[in-house]
Amino acid sequence: MNDTILFEQRGTIGTLTFNRPAVFNAMNDELILGMRDLTANLMNSTTLRALIVKGAGKAFVAGGDVGLFYQRRDVIADEVKPLGDALHAGIINICKLPFPVIAQIHGAVAGAGLSVALACDFAIADETASFTTAYSKIGLSPDGGSTFFLPRIVGMKKATELVMLSDALNAAQALELGLVNKVVAADQLEAETLKLAERLARGATQAFARAKRLITQSFDTPLSQHLDDEIACFEECARTSDFKEGVTAFVEKRKPEFRGN
Repeated sequence: MNDTILFEQRGTIGTLTFNRPAVFNAMNDELILGMRDLTANLMNSTTLRALIVKGAGKAFVAGGDVGLFYQRRDVIADEVKPLGDALHAGIINICKLPFPVIAQIHGAVAGAGLSVALACDFAIADETASFTTAYSKIGLSPDGGSTFFLPRIVGMKKATELVMLSDALNAAQALELGLVNKVVAADQLEAETLKLAERLARGATQAFARAKRLITQSFDTPLSQHLDDEIACFEECARTSDFKEGVTAFVEKRKPEFRGN
């Protein structure tokens, strides 16, 4: 851990903050390694039931640090593999965290920052948000998983357009394409994100974890195997205390009080 990544937990809700505001949270080595290590640690949490991911200052994450790319332009091709592996480990961790992850988005969302937002289970943006893949503008193909997530969300043709042309989308356009779940006024972003996090944290965490896993694997698993996995997850959920509480509350005509176990 280092000060380019901050973490705070209040009750059952955690907040991961990208913290390089002077450069719009552009990713450097320390930030990438910090994201990888923190998300790996959170995998073992027994108290978290929702995670908010956000950026400090005026942006979410403005992609990789192009200034550093310039400084290392003659050697970066030889250095990119280990750092790329670390970035991708962090992305995979976000996808595998056994509780919902919400991207709280404002300002610039570019390059690998877009990949992080797409890897989260939910995304709420304010009206200042601007989204771009960015890579083609500096002669790079994408990393961070955007070429995995985008075709699944927007389809092949639109994904190709977004990657190759790298045009910026505003918050309303991102919402229309399904890149975010909701757009709110800038002064409501934090409150609306926390409201969703609190709702999710009160939910059936074990069921959410299995639903997340099933949704994530659905594009890559044959139907027969996926159906078997659904039944296995259903059975596991049926053994939880939250299942017993859920059906009891239904019969008693009251709201369930899930405890995440």
